[in-house]
Amino acid sequence: MTPAWTQRREEVLSDCLVSPDVFHQMLDRLGEFVVPYQHALEIAVSRRHVHLYLQGLLSALERKNAEKIATFVDVERQVIQDFIGTVPWDHRPLVTVLVGQVAKRLGEPDGIIAFDPSSFPKRGTHSVGVKRQWCSHRGKVDNCQVGVFMGYVSRHDHALLDFRLALPEDWARDAQRRAACHVPPEVRYHTRHEQCLEMLDAWGEQIPHGWITGDDELGRHTRFRGELRARGERYVLGVPCTTVVRDLEAPLPTYPGRGRPSKAPWQSVTEWRQALPNDVWMHLMVRDGEKGPVEIELVRRRVQTRLERQWTGPEEWLVATRRPLSDDRMMEPRASRDATDQDTRHRYHYYLSPTSVTGAELQEPSLEELARVIKAGACIEASFKRGKGEVGMDAYQVRTWEGWHHHMALSLLVVWFLIGETHRGQQWTPALTLPQVRYGLSLLLLEVFCTCGVDDICRQVQRQLLRNELARFYHYRTRKCIPPRKLRREIQ
Repeated sequence: MTPAWTQRREEVLSDCLVSPDVFHQMLDRLGEFVVPYQHALEIAVSRRHVHLYLQGLLSALERKNAEKIATFVDVERQVIQDFIGTVPWDHRPLVTVLVGQVAKRLGEPDGIIAFDPSSFPKRGTHSVGVKRQWCSHRGKVDNCQVGVFMGYVSRHDHALLDFRLALPEDWARDAQRRAACHVPPEVRYHTRHEQCLEMLDAWGEQIPHGWITGDDELGRHTRFRGELRARGERYVLGVPCTTVVRDLEAPLPTYPGRGRPSKAPWQSVTEWRQALPNDVWMHLMVRDGEKGPVEIELVRRRVQTRLERQWTGPEEWLVATRRPLSDDRMMEPRASRDATDQDTRHRYHYYLSPTSVTGAELQEPSLEELARVIKAGACIEASFKRGKGEVGMDAYQVRTWEGWHHHMALSLLVVWFLIGETHRGQQWTPALTLPQVRYGLSLLLLEVFCTCGVDDICRQVQRQLLRNELARFYHYRTRKCIPPRKLRREIQ
């Protein structure tokens, strides 16, 4: 190993020295963090349980559902289950506080608002919004719930801000299932791009941003792109490989001498890409990543798009990117089957960006800026990974409308707390990551809640006995039979 590599290795290792100050009083700061959110809630009983539920999400529990969390924080199971699943407290004030804090700490004028749906696989059919539909988590059509999320990406960090449950149209029309899952009467069916516009209208002015981004599930809708242009928003939205465009920078066919001058042909973006010479692709490094520099190759052209019913649409910038098939990051979830295409060496993605918005022409964006916005989509995927991998965002066991929204809101709060603690800890340990912060907190919580005494063991066993006997009682009741009582046996 050369001296330069040896020196850098020692520098990297020095960044891993963990100071006790990183975790000192961390649980006290969690109590301070919760206070503004508790004040935002109107129901006093809910204020008392928010802190307990957040501690459960931060713990080392394998399955972070209401029952496991209640056992961990030493509270009756029904109390936490009612708090999450049935008590009608409004989660929206929590989101309001969260958005304000994120905008204050991470906001920058050219920040990026990212919209992305995320799926939650389910086995049953009774949970609110469950249906066989495209499940990006598994890359196929499967039984799942889908949430539409709004995230924010800046040079400082990224975080999820708001969410909507994508209620399928057949669910919205089914009064019986709506009543069983407590879906509010005012809730109606909305497409996913309508839900994105709703969140943008609610928070767009409060969150400093210069760009909107999303995957091909949103970009394929010409009306959605038109609504963003009408609002004066710049976007970089993914489009499927079947999108039809006309290249306005391509050489025009030879004029035959009479009639209208010929124009470039309409063609799919895949056909357009296949005709490109290899030397037009620009190689850029976006940022440093954990496994090395994050690089991208892309090409940009001014094109004309089509609207619904094959009408001629506006001019937009078409951006194509490619990465080698050997890149292991190709395993990222895709919004749909036709989100990408590939050849023998590369996988390709396609995006559209406006050349003008209502009443104004836009300056041609640089390739570096386009690459930064495109990579924001990967940051939102990382936000989902944080939520699902660290705080059990997908580990809920609730069927109701309130339960889903309550759990999602509290999961976003916990991730935001971890982001703040990670930034604080990196002042002493630059290499510190969010999973290590959550791991350290889980050990602290074990010391607080788990005392290995005989009384504690008996209490935990009694919880399990109560759960099992109540389950037996209700199984008998469904069959209209009175369950026999288990009598004590004489000690031999």
